[in-house]
Amino acid sequence: MTPKKRVENLLRGEKTDRVPFTIYEKKLPQCGVERDLRNRGICLVRKRSVVKSHAPNVTSESYKYMEKGVQLVRHTVKTPAGDLYSITRPAGFTTWKISRIFKGPEDYKKLIFLIRDQHFEPDYAPFLRDEKMLGEDFIQRAVVGANPLHEIMVSYMGLETFAVEWAERRDEVEKLFNAMLENIRKILPIAAASPALHANFGGNETGSVMGRERFEKYVLPLLNEVADVFHRHGKFLGTHLDGNNRIWADLVGKSGLDFIEAFSPSPDTDMSLAEAFDAWKGKAIWINFPSSLHLAPVSVVEETAAGLIRDSLPDKRLIIGITEDIPENRWQETLPAISRAIESFAGAK
Repeated sequence: MTPKKRVENLLRGEKTDRVPFTIYEKKLPQCGVERDLRNRGICLVRKRSVVKSHAPNVTSESYKYMEKGVQLVRHTVKTPAGDLYSITRPAGFTTWKISRIFKGPEDYKKLIFLIRDQHFEPDYAPFLRDEKMLGEDFIQRAVVGANPLHEIMVSYMGLETFAVEWAERRDEVEKLFNAMLENIRKILPIAAASPALHANFGGNETGSVMGRERFEKYVLPLLNEVADVFHRHGKFLGTHLDGNNRIWADLVGKSGLDFIEAFSPSPDTDMSLAEAFDAWKGKAIWINFPSSLHLAPVSVVEETAAGLIRDSLPDKRLIIGITEDIPENRWQETLPAISRAIESFAGAK
């Protein structure tokens, strides 16, 4: 069975010859160990959009500059309702947000114009091209977008500004949410009709920030709505829940999600894999192998991976994934250890 086929079979609830092992493609540098891991069955995950957008009445520009010896990038978006800008700082594999796009109440009308000016259409050709090219140790995942409230909270405003706006101008926040929701509903049928078998929508929620009440009102209904659309096209939907999930575990269990992606078991979060399987019966759990354990002895890594597999026996659906960065001096030892553990259970699923 090919690495890709293992993942597809598990998502469909069909038999696999072993627990699938996956990694985001950008987390696996090319080298001899990488080649050996691919030969032994690791499956690379390529995330991509299958929808393209344009805003005919909006323009944007970016330029780099130095401030106190630090390179910054200013991004400006020009709309008929007024200009918006943000400032970021490139930092290796990530980017720090120095100044977010929302500066104050005067920006609501600008953001709503920007959102409502967007038009969407299918962008399937790159997916189909790569599907032929990549082979059987890659799987492509469609990415639908973020939950609007998460996008407002984390990307547009930042937590402190969001807290003020939520307390003082919640009606305006909800208007912005609803405008973004309209766009999600335009994207959904396009994404669900794409060639991708599975997709992620939303995620990255933090219990202490989003809270159970907001999760139940603004996140859960939309997860269910997106899942319904994907199911009508015979596709599978997951969400990226890599933090503490006990606060809403029961809500996720009742959702229409087919899989929980990037779930990080204890010791990195407040739930074990066994607890997650108990809370999310019938759903596939596509974990992130606990990041902290990449610093442990290789024997601990291998035994932990074996323990996770034992927790999935005899008939629970588990994919062991890597969704976070691994220290440069560790991955060439820890990933083969996980692979060995998986191989030792071959045929047990």
